[in-house]
Amino acid sequence: MTPHDAKSSHDGKSEHVANWKYADDVVVEAEPIARARAHSIEVGIDAVSPAVGAQLALLVAATGARNIMEIGTGSGVSGLWMLSGNPRSALTSIDSEVEHQAAAREHFHDAGIPTNRFRLIAGKALDVLPRMNENSYDLVLVDADSASVIEYFEHALRLVRAGGTVVVTHALSRGRVADPAARDDVTVGYRSLIDEVASSTAVVSALSVVGDGLLQVTTLAT
Repeated sequence: MTPHDAKSSHDGKSEHVANWKYADDVVVEAEPIARARAHSIEVGIDAVSPAVGAQLALLVAATGARNIMEIGTGSGVSGLWMLSGNPRSALTSIDSEVEHQAAAREHFHDAGIPTNRFRLIAGKALDVLPRMNENSYDLVLVDADSASVIEYFEHALRLVRAGGTVVVTHALSRGRVADPAARDDVTVGYRSLIDEVASSTAVVSALSVVGDGLLQVTTLAT
């Protein structure tokens, strides 16, 4: 690599970091979401970034999604963002941490979300998901244990209706997915998932670099 190439590579990385930061900073979060985010930071929950939250709200608004499934409640940041995208939407959210869901419930109430617009299910997602009705959701968000992302995605495809959308957060796995030298199980899992959906003729997919990577997959209506 020449000095010029090295400088260009360094400048490119700085540019990307600046763009990511700007994309987050330009988002204006409602006070209830900001409070939910502050709680997430306090207890160590890796909530979706403001830019990812805004993208989720846009997807809900653009698709008119009314029945939303979320794998990974956290403190409610992503749920609040998605519910803000459509006043007629309803959210079903799964998380194994009862304390997190209790906090999310408080943040939903704080935001004035009626209780009939959200259902929080406490339990391990891989135990709960097989019992959920297939073809019942307009949008399914996968934002949970990265080690199980492929299993979650497979369930999400079963649960989403024809023409519905599955969204996977952290799809770039802190930059490791793009690094061919990174071969840990989580990174390989994300990389395999991205490659599989990119080559599938049954879906339309896009990988966005917003946040830590957002994989968006819409099934083709038959």
